[in-house]
Amino acid sequence: MTDRAEIKRHSRSHSNGSKVEGARPSSSRSTSSRGTATASRTSEKTSSRTTSHSGGTKGRRPAPPKKHAILRPTPPARRIEGKLDSTVVDRQMRVRLAMTMGIICALLVGLLGRVVYIQTIDRSQYLSASIDQRTRQNILRASRGVIFDRAGNELAMSVPSTTVYADPRGVTDIPGTAHTIAELLHYTPEQETALVTKMSAPGSKFVYIAREMTATEAKAITDLGMPGISSYTEPAREVEGNVASSVIGKTDPDGTGTSGLELQYNKGLTGVDGKIIRQVDKNGRSIAGTNNAVQQSIPGDDMVLTIDKTIQYQTDNALLERVNQLGAKGGTAIVLNTKTGEILAISNVRRGADGQATTNTGNFAAVEAYEPGSVAKVFSISALVNEGKATPDSVYSVPGAKMVDKFLIRDAWPHGTINMNLRTIVSESSNIGTMIASEALTSQQMHDYLSKFGFGQQTGLQYPSESKGILRAANKWRGTEAYTVSYGYGYAATPLQIVSAVNAVANKGVYVAPKLVKSTIDKQGKVVDTAPSATHQVISPDASATMVDLLRGVVCAGTGTLAQTKGMEIAGKTGTGYKVQANGTYSTDSGGRKYFASFTGFFPASDPQITMLVSVDEPNANSRDRFGGTAAAPVFSRLVPVIMSQMGIQPTGTGTGCAAGATAGH
Repeated sequence: MTDRAEIKRHSRSHSNGSKVEGARPSSSRSTSSRGTATASRTSEKTSSRTTSHSGGTKGRRPAPPKKHAILRPTPPARRIEGKLDSTVVDRQMRVRLAMTMGIICALLVGLLGRVVYIQTIDRSQYLSASIDQRTRQNILRASRGVIFDRAGNELAMSVPSTTVYADPRGVTDIPGTAHTIAELLHYTPEQETALVTKMSAPGSKFVYIAREMTATEAKAITDLGMPGISSYTEPAREVEGNVASSVIGKTDPDGTGTSGLELQYNKGLTGVDGKIIRQVDKNGRSIAGTNNAVQQSIPGDDMVLTIDKTIQYQTDNALLERVNQLGAKGGTAIVLNTKTGEILAISNVRRGADGQATTNTGNFAAVEAYEPGSVAKVFSISALVNEGKATPDSVYSVPGAKMVDKFLIRDAWPHGTINMNLRTIVSESSNIGTMIASEALTSQQMHDYLSKFGFGQQTGLQYPSESKGILRAANKWRGTEAYTVSYGYGYAATPLQIVSAVNAVANKGVYVAPKLVKSTIDKQGKVVDTAPSATHQVISPDASATMVDLLRGVVCAGTGTLAQTKGMEIAGKTGTGYKVQANGTYSTDSGGRKYFASFTGFFPASDPQITMLVSVDEPNANSRDRFGGTAAAPVFSRLVPVIMSQMGIQPTGTGTGCAAGATAGH
């Protein structure tokens, strides 16, 4: 039975209601410590139980609790008069402390992880930001490799120029600075606005102001002392006297080749840039006394061309003068070493929108194709001779005009039906005579010979954007094409293809691919020669000798007499081609014609060393000088002595090597 039940039992036994005097129950509170609360309650119960057994005697003190009384365990947490049990408080304190320590540990682990991440994975970003804040880096542009002519004369080189730039981080007044620069450089309002926009862009660190300036021009800007405006020196490309500029090509302001040989050989010519790293203050100004880190630039490889500077210069001038004399649209001239295919000069003249003719334009000799006209008779007649289908004395009945597939073909001069041998057909450049003689060949045979001469394919020069011309398969020739290809219509070729094909006739029937680069010079000064040009046999040496003889007749007594040169025997062929118009015909809307006049020849005729082409694009159509023999042949003759002198070619005699009484043709 529990103590509480026992108390109730004793209470019932004293139900007479007598009051026990002096009886005081023990206090249920304890002020000494939280730990005595349970003991006080137990003492109170015991005291009450003792008083009940005393019979209610007045004045008697309650008996102390018995020693054998058992103190019961403390019940679960409960409040005692508004206070928490000490055990509960201790437990809560421990939980709070553990949670606090857990949070602190988690924060420390996160902080440690962040430090590790910054020091390893994200290190480069913060390092870069730090370096960017306290340093400035200037690029030391590497000098581009020098381009030399065959004799070691400089043709293209890098020269110092100045670049002015802005570091927007150091510019204190962007609109004001931009306005000052705009006034100095004569900017338009749009250009000034664009400069402000660039310098105001978030994160902007570098903005070009002007490039390829002279030192004096740049100094006029930097001497103003505008914060954030600086300059540095970098190389700019320059072609000496614009000699061969159309072939050499161009570079952009960063020194990267964009056209011509500069583009084709950009990788080798480009060097390795260096850099200067300097310490700066908060305004971007260099800190005096600090050491600058310098990494030197490495120049690109040099290149030696097959071009002869003197021959190139003289060719440029002669062609430019002739184009201006004839009021022509432009012209091309190519000088080739017959044996090696090396190009000694390649000149291009083009009249611009301003009406001025210049030589520093594109290399049209390699990239533009046109119908060759009568020069092509060299190839069809060579095929006939090589196949044994004709000899110089073979005679043909040649009318002045002939209807082919409802198209009337005429000779360049009016005549009735006459007998002409092959020699006369070539020297007088008869279209109908050539067409009739070429009927001995099938279309496929003619196509195959044209292909061997290099038409319809690139020359092997690998010049940027080089054209392969147009030569359709023989089974696709339609209408008059099967006939007109014999005298230069129905396919298209570049001047470079034409001169290379004629060169095969001069070179004992061997085609030699044209070549522009003779050697390269690496950073250690080692000279490495380029591989020899590819070759293949087109016609036999005997056929070649026959053709040389026929082509000497063109210069001595035919259409090319204006190519005659004192002291040198010349062989060659004239060509006067009609240009196709925008309306798809050879006639302009007003019924006129536009011409492409050319002369291609070689010398000395008995042992060819030099092959040369001169062409004039759109000479005055109303002038007698619209023909190949009158527009182009005189330029050929003018250049022969220059080339002889420069290349050490000895004269073949005191005269032209032609019989007296030869007259100029067309």
